[in-house]
Amino acid sequence: MLNKEKISLGIAPIGWTNDDMPDLGKENTFQQTVSEMALAGFSGTEVGSHYPTDPVELKKALDLRGLTICNRWFSSFLISKPYEETEEAFRKELAFLKAVGAKRIGVSEQSYSTQGKLDQPILEGKYVMNDEEWKKLTEGLNKLGKIAKEEGMILTFHHHMGTVVQTEEEIDRFMAEVDPEYVFLLFDSGHCSFAGIDPEKVLKKYISRVRHIHLKDLRKAVVEESRKNHWSFLKSVREGCFTVPGDGDVDFAPLFNIIEESGYEGWVLVEAEQDPAKANPLEYAIKARKYIHEKTGL
Repeated sequence: MLNKEKISLGIAPIGWTNDDMPDLGKENTFQQTVSEMALAGFSGTEVGSHYPTDPVELKKALDLRGLTICNRWFSSFLISKPYEETEEAFRKELAFLKAVGAKRIGVSEQSYSTQGKLDQPILEGKYVMNDEEWKKLTEGLNKLGKIAKEEGMILTFHHHMGTVVQTEEEIDRFMAEVDPEYVFLLFDSGHCSFAGIDPEKVLKKYISRVRHIHLKDLRKAVVEESRKNHWSFLKSVREGCFTVPGDGDVDFAPLFNIIEESGYEGWVLVEAEQDPAKANPLEYAIKARKYIHEKTGL
């Protein structure tokens, strides 16, 4: 059983509205999204594109529902743009997140990412960094992580399909080269599984350096279709490659065991980008909440 004193359970807004494909869930308002999150029994959320940009307004709406902002995606471009540009944007994001009471910021390196390209097969042609780019990325993140720490925040890095840190080898090199004092891992079970990595292996290896967890299930048959038909990441999402925990093919029992045995403290977040017209967000949020409670006691 997971410790309720140490672990908080949240859900991402991407099941309601999709930042990368705005037509998905465009009818779902911010108010509806956060109300249904609370109704389903979650206590935290990440920030979606349709959320209020005024931190006071956002915090008030969340406080009314007993919700907290636990993290927000931040796109870095450390290997393709001057470092100063990313730092300036990062500092602004930190200020916003601090204002709404968050403690984490989730960074993903978006230089040369294929995740948003409709005509690029997600399982083919990924950009591979050279040694100089690895140094730019890891040293840049160490600087950003130090800034975050000085502000009382924690930088977590999101390995992600279509990005420069996707494969098991890339995750391993990344973790070996960043400073463990300043840069932590955002572990995502779905992105491990989609990349053909055993999520249990990655979580077990790095749990002591994980500071944010995304629980995402995978429909393996859809991923196989994606591979055979050379689908893009966005096409794969539309076709249902991801779903909430307990509804797909990922075995979460070993992951829950690792989290429990490690004494992990922080957020565990349900995140499953789906087409809300096919997968009713409230229904799937309740399904995920029930499954996690049954398996962990949370």
